Amino acid sequence: MKLLKYFLILFVSIGIAACDMTDLDLQDNPNAVTPENASINDLYNNIQLSFRNVYSSAQGSPGAMARMYHQGAYLYLSATSPNTMNGLWQNAYSTLFPDIDALLNLAEERGLDIHAGSAKIMKAYTLLTMVDLLGDVPFSEAGQGTDVISPSADPGSSVYAAAISLLDEAVAQLSGTSAGRPTVDIYYGGSATKWIKAANSIKLKAALNTGDAATINALVSGGNIITSTADDFEFTYGTQRANPNSRHPFYQSHYEIGDGDYMSNYYMWLMKGDKKDANGSVVVDPRIRFYFYRKIDDAENQDVTTYSCHFSETPDQTAKPAHFVSVDPDLPYCYAAPDGYLGRDHLNGEGIPPDGPTRTSYGLYPGGGQFDDDSFKDTRKSGTTGALGNGIWPIMHASFVDFMRAEAALRLGTSDDARALLESGIRKSISKVFSFKSKVAATMSTQITLRDGSSGTIEELYVPNQDRIDAYVDFVLAEYDAASADGKLDIVVKEYYIAAWGNGLEAYNMYRRTGKPGNMQPGLEPEVGAFARSFYLPAVHVDRNANASQKTITDRVFWDNGPEVY
Repeated sequence: MKLLKYFLILFVSIGIAACDMTDLDLQDNPNAVTPENASINDLYNNIQLSFRNVYSSAQGSPGAMARMYHQGAYLYLSATSPNTMNGLWQNAYSTLFPDIDALLNLAEERGLDIHAGSAKIMKAYTLLTMVDLLGDVPFSEAGQGTDVISPSADPGSSVYAAAISLLDEAVAQLSGTSAGRPTVDIYYGGSATKWIKAANSIKLKAALNTGDAATINALVSGGNIITSTADDFEFTYGTQRANPNSRHPFYQSHYEIGDGDYMSNYYMWLMKGDKKDANGSVVVDPRIRFYFYRKIDDAENQDVTTYSCHFSETPDQTAKPAHFVSVDPDLPYCYAAPDGYLGRDHLNGEGIPPDGPTRTSYGLYPGGGQFDDDSFKDTRKSGTTGALGNGIWPIMHASFVDFMRAEAALRLGTSDDARALLESGIRKSISKVFSFKSKVAATMSTQITLRDGSSGTIEELYVPNQDRIDAYVDFVLAEYDAASADGKLDIVVKEYYIAAWGNGLEAYNMYRRTGKPGNMQPGLEPEVGAFARSFYLPAVHVDRNANASQKTITDRVFWDNGPEVY
């Protein structure tokens, strides 16, 4: 210890002497970053990427709770921990918020309204997300450096109100501005008009969570919200594999050499087995070949060592647990559908068998993978197939806005026509998903001959045509017309849930708000503990903040007055 102190003293002494000899304090360092020479466009670019990271870290675990993705472990208490949201917390408080505050100081004194306004929108979205997932979080005392080392949490309702005020400020700042555009705007190409629509749509989302019908009506009548897929708020990934790797996380999960994530059997089943016509025939969702890529065509007769069904060695549907049947007799067990849709059931914490060659992969949408053309090949090709990861994060789409408005009409009594918006939302979602055909144009135009002798391009043979799309929409609308009030809400939320693929945050929010879809697959075991109504406060916060104390996952955030869910 004495030796260590000696070297520390020597080091400090040399450092002081060096400063005296060079007299750096009396000179200007030409390489130092100062407000006068800071590159605001470089800072803005970093903010955009940090915001992407916030979204990415915020949507996965909530989506797994809502069965959009597979949730491992057998109990909800084991499925999440104080470390689950560490990434979200650090991305927000350590990177995004300080960078935005620095940018606002620079942009507003220079009159760069698009830089400043859009940055406020990203900050507001992040603040809303923090409350949605964690409840009460620091705001008024946050970001003050050594002046406030342990910021206290503000009530979630207050943080929500602050975020709404930021959105209003942003809209006012962006309205009619003639300011120069950012050099690179990944989201909207510097369009103030599109950023305003995003801000108002985010505000609508917040109003739906809090049950504010008046605000929703005002936003809709104002007309300045996202209504066209051309205005979709999303982050687009590239195709570069290294230096840097710019590809979508879904692609990296399944298209390199690793086995990749398990797909949710329930979510795949919603598109492949949930809807049945009067004859008992399955009405298949037209988007399923874009969402998922099957490596096999038979999910029932694989080697027994590749299964992890829990109640049986193979996907024997007679072994389906009774608590599944009590929810919906058609719920899947061990697979989503026998023709190759092989994932895992909710809260299946079994060990990992050698099932990499059989488990279903993420598809073309939204992760930039492969379109399912019945080729049934392994996707683990070192990142050389499909759209090479050129996918998106769907933050706020036109279809989402339609479904939110439809839900609000049914649940809050707003002025909208829920049925018309249900149809509009489905059609916009399908159009968006089908637009990904252009990312694999060579595949779509490939001529093939099927076993029955029919031939054509992959697009002609496997992409549903307009008649099939119309048939799907007509089926959903007929079901809606025949349903009770509660059934109508279930259909609207279920279609929103399907359209939101890649946005687990909205899936989690809608499930807590409505308790829909009503036939959610329960946990694999009969007793899985109470559902996680929110997440633990991150360990990186609780362990370092003297004013922070841990919460429980059964705590509801301030707006959550929805029904009990499982």
